[in-house]
Amino acid sequence: MSRKIAIFDTTLRDGEQSPGSSMNTEEKLIVARQLVRLGVDVIEAGFPASSPGDFRSVQEIGQLAGEDCTVAAFTRAVTEDIDRAAEALVTAKKPRIVTGLGVSEVHLKDKLRMTEDEGLERIASCVKHARSLVDDVEFYAEDAGRADLDYLVCAVQTAVDAGATVINLADTTGFCLPDEWGEKVRTVAKRVTGIENVTLSVHVHDDLGLATALSLAGIRAGATPVECTINGLGERAGNASLEEVVMAIRMHESLLDAHTDIKTTELMRASRLVSRITGMTVQANKAIVGANAFAHSSGIHQDGVLKSRATYEIIDPAEVGAVGSEIILSARSGRAALRHRLTDLGYSFDDKDFEDIYELFLEMADQKKEVYDEDLESIIQERERDVTAVYTLNALQIQCGDPLVPTAVATITDELGVKHVVSATGTGPMDASYKAIDRVVAVHGDLTEFAVKAITRGIDAIGEVTVRVTADDGMVYVGRGSDNDIIVSAAKAYVNAINRMIQTSRSRSGR
Repeated sequence: MSRKIAIFDTTLRDGEQSPGSSMNTEEKLIVARQLVRLGVDVIEAGFPASSPGDFRSVQEIGQLAGEDCTVAAFTRAVTEDIDRAAEALVTAKKPRIVTGLGVSEVHLKDKLRMTEDEGLERIASCVKHARSLVDDVEFYAEDAGRADLDYLVCAVQTAVDAGATVINLADTTGFCLPDEWGEKVRTVAKRVTGIENVTLSVHVHDDLGLATALSLAGIRAGATPVECTINGLGERAGNASLEEVVMAIRMHESLLDAHTDIKTTELMRASRLVSRITGMTVQANKAIVGANAFAHSSGIHQDGVLKSRATYEIIDPAEVGAVGSEIILSARSGRAALRHRLTDLGYSFDDKDFEDIYELFLEMADQKKEVYDEDLESIIQERERDVTAVYTLNALQIQCGDPLVPTAVATITDELGVKHVVSATGTGPMDASYKAIDRVVAVHGDLTEFAVKAITRGIDAIGEVTVRVTADDGMVYVGRGSDNDIIVSAAKAYVNAINRMIQTSRSRSGR
């Protein structure tokens, strides 16, 4: 049986320290409920001495958690902080006081203004005091990543001798390289007497983008709990990301000889909840929970995934609560992806018709960042309108503005295959376009209604124009056209209405 790696979640304490991410008590309770559903082993609920709100949050989360997980309260190495934490934790079934001190030279000298001996004395007194109040006390060695190794060992030994039940080594600035960090954790485990009777954990930050790698290095060196946050939330570049650490352990369980009890199907929900409450948007390319984590845009990748998901996905999206793999249609997509999406939409085309649609798709993809299902529907409808067309609008160029005279140049092909290039001026770009079209088409009508709407998403959405044209005999013909350019949509709609008028006239006359 592999080692269990306990997940210590500090989203509500360290994560909340990220600028702009503070949460009130009600919001913390919502997140805490999700953390319980997720199955974390420890919830660091807050810093009770920092504010009445944090004190209340720790109290209420203590009640909420019950016996499902440990509830921890953070303190500085100050007696008053520790007392306040103990008061807040009275509601918790499994309380833990987390107290500690900076152990690097820069922390001792520049921040705390202490000598090394004074630091050891403070560690001993605070751990002993905390242990007199609760049975579970965690000592965190802040900035252990930059600490002198001999002094770090002394500090940890002092905390163990004073009664700490958990020793947390923190690379507070994410400074170490993974191998270096792993060796530091391993050395502390070897040199501290009695370390086998306490729990050794790691807490790292992502200043160099190494937080997940550092956490895994700590696990390989013997640490069992890992401290992390949802979405990697935290000060500066953030903490180790819970979802990344958990899924890395899951993917490499044999190599790490480790597992967690996290319900991974709750990861996506937890990520979105924390993002919504804190207002901290998850970057699209974020591992595991980003919007693009299971999205494929490259034609080569799409073809591979459609044949076998494992070609480009090492995680089944369902494992983390994601809806599924997503094929993103763009200018880089290939025929396999387009055909797959069209099939999903219920369309089936022979090779010749598909190639026509593919060419129209590429034209649209060159104009838009992403082609949506509605865009494909529009392409198909536009093509169907063109298949039976008497006249086809091939191109339209507009020149307008103040003080320019609105001018339209249109290229139109008739049913005999003859291409006409005509121009006209008008009171506006639409008027000029319609007058140019009238120079080619055999019938004319009065425009009696004009409507436009966006039929797809985004700032580069396709606009669909619907027109009603009244013929000389009083019959009304509806025409529709769609394009990224609304003037082109309007011109296509007018040509479509003219085609309907001609076809109806021919049908009546038996032609």
